[in-house]
Amino acid sequence: MERFNKHIGAVNSCHNDARIQFESFQDQRHSVSNVLRSCGREIDIAYRTRLTAALDVTRFLLKQGLAFRGNDESTSSSNRGNFLELFEWYSQRNTEIFEVVNQNAPANNQLTSPMIQKDLAHACASEITSVIINDIGDNYFSLIVDESRDSSVKEQMGVVLRYVNKEGRVIERFLAIVHVSDTTSLCLKDAIDSLFAQHGLSLSKLRGQGYDGASNMRGEFNGLKALILQENPYAMYIHCFAHQLQLVIVAVAKGNIIVSEFFVYVSMIVNLTGVSCKRRDQLRQIEHDKIVTLLDSGDIISGKGKNQETSLARPGDTRWGSHYLTLLRLSSMWASVIGILGNIQDDATTSDNRGMARGLIDRMNDYEFVFALHLMKYLLGITNDLSLVLQQRDQNIVQAMSLIDTMKSQLQDFREEGWQIILDEVNNFCELNMIPVIDMEDSIAIRGNARRSRRVYHIRWHGPAKSIPKASRDLLWYNRKVVAGVGMEAVAKNLEDQPKLKISSPKEVAGYPVMEIARSGFGWRSSMEEA
Repeated sequence: MERFNKHIGAVNSCHNDARIQFESFQDQRHSVSNVLRSCGREIDIAYRTRLTAALDVTRFLLKQGLAFRGNDESTSSSNRGNFLELFEWYSQRNTEIFEVVNQNAPANNQLTSPMIQKDLAHACASEITSVIINDIGDNYFSLIVDESRDSSVKEQMGVVLRYVNKEGRVIERFLAIVHVSDTTSLCLKDAIDSLFAQHGLSLSKLRGQGYDGASNMRGEFNGLKALILQENPYAMYIHCFAHQLQLVIVAVAKGNIIVSEFFVYVSMIVNLTGVSCKRRDQLRQIEHDKIVTLLDSGDIISGKGKNQETSLARPGDTRWGSHYLTLLRLSSMWASVIGILGNIQDDATTSDNRGMARGLIDRMNDYEFVFALHLMKYLLGITNDLSLVLQQRDQNIVQAMSLIDTMKSQLQDFREEGWQIILDEVNNFCELNMIPVIDMEDSIAIRGNARRSRRVYHIRWHGPAKSIPKASRDLLWYNRKVVAGVGMEAVAKNLEDQPKLKISSPKEVAGYPVMEIARSGFGWRSSMEEA
């Protein structure tokens, strides 16, 4: 026994070392494979933490619609782009993330490369699309398609699905943006078929389709609408009411030479007064000084949200609601706009700008321009209210039709009863801004060829002025140039059905009130000042 104890020796003897190693060999927790697995588990946890952080940053940028990349993503850059900067900010505020990213992560496993960013974005898109498709399930749905171009001028098609979910709520979901080689109806149809096949959607479940006013989208024979109806006659086509209203306004404005010319001048005024920051600041300062003067005199009152700094709004070609805002600003800032145009006329460095400013001042001081301003401001006010309401999500087809009928009734009432209202408003505006007011009893020469322009026509009412029938007083707006390029005979022919109305010769004018003739987007009508 003594020899055994001597063999065992002290704690650090060879025997005890061998025993400890043998026991460790028998314990699987200290095996090489287990140690490797333990290290691998730590690496997996660090990788998952790093990936989760990168995915959180990706989801935030996608939700906010922000760009990922930066102009300079090098380590010495002060701004490396939204993804890298947000990733860095996130890690600095979370110790668990900070310990596994950047310098604490392997150089080949940072999860911040451009390719990784794209993969994460595509993964998010795939998961979102999968949720949308599962939510639709085997239910019916509608299709909304529109064309657009990205910053690289590539034609693409945006696809939105509208359906009723299991809770009975109407849901609209953006599905995809599809690049198309061209925007012909056949190409768009092929792209939709491919997209449906990719996501397992059936065209037989389609119950509605809606597009903009482009002929290749809604054409009766060759449009996308017709191609889909050939395969599925239940896919009813419904035009976008808000867009249709915009198309009507555009057609009326472009079809009437007076209104079209008016908006050309409005665009010139906005462009000339807002072409530089200097002119914008001058316009704001002039408007500010005017408001201060009116406040001091008590003509206007101050309060929360009133008399805020503003400038002329630039009208958009595709949204005619923006023209309404432009006209409101131009009307309220009239004196200030005249003032800045006067400054440009005096101080502009080029003769072209000086001449243009002078011409625009003359145009703004013209009665016809002021009349067109107030007329279109009133009409666009009616249509703008309807357009805003139609764009609300809680509208349905019944409400939309009711709103359109209401607007048509308002326009009809304005045609029949609005002449004197507009005329008084225009005259008051002209007197306030020292603009010459046209006498409605004056004779008007026709602009046209030399022989015809020397003739002065009068339309008179054969009977008491107070007994003018309402149909004959149905306004059609004053235009001192009358009808540019259209003979008076055409106007007379349109008025043949008006009771007791006759075209008189220049000699037969004594003792009769003069009726002015004008052109409007609704057709030819007449208006008379009662004696």
